[in-house]
Amino acid sequence: MKALSSKNRREIDAIFSRLDYAALAGVYCDEGGETFWRAMREPCRRLGIQAASALLPRLRAGGSSLYVGAGVAEIPALVMEASALGRRVSAFNLRRKEVGLLRRACGALPVDWRASDAGSARGRFDHLWMVSVLNDPEEFPDLSLLSYGRADPRAFRCAAFSAQRLAVRRLADRCLRRLSLPALVTTSVEEAIWVEEWCQRSGVACRVEKKTYPTAIVGDPICFIRLG
Repeated sequence: MKALSSKNRREIDAIFSRLDYAALAGVYCDEGGETFWRAMREPCRRLGIQAASALLPRLRAGGSSLYVGAGVAEIPALVMEASALGRRVSAFNLRRKEVGLLRRACGALPVDWRASDAGSARGRFDHLWMVSVLNDPEEFPDLSLLSYGRADPRAFRCAAFSAQRLAVRRLADRCLRRLSLPALVTTSVEEAIWVEEWCQRSGVACRVEKKTYPTAIVGDPICFIRLG
């Protein structure tokens, strides 16, 4: 695995040191947020660097990436792309407060932060980062239960699941169709099925790499999928 440069690591450390964890506490947790961040700050940094190092040799310099639901855990990858590879990076997150906090912490890092739906992204991209989005328990509670094998067959809401599945398919389509082939998708193992389904429906060849990488906050292992 190709390592990040010492310069990139210093940039990542500086951003993590500038983050307002007291403000982030209310964004990520209903209660106990400050305790959460005392425990998760270092795993986010360490595992984020590991994922960014795995992503580094898979991307070309000067390309463009779309990040869906980008947050604290994505900071190392964003630094690697924008600083080490000089790529154009668009980072979308529906939580306006978090976007403001991340934008301030990132300072002059050339990342286009947007507090809006990633499906509204403009332009073409050769890399899509979409981790723990299509199985988000807040946005898609019934689909998430089934995805993680926690659904209770006695109380499962089939109609709600069907509506959420349609919403997931629409979101995946809106993001994936922004890709110019060949392209790379970074996603969780649980979400890979939605990328594969889209590829099958769109007639796009895809290959899911077998190696996975751990993440800190949600804990979903991520994988890389090559399209086209």
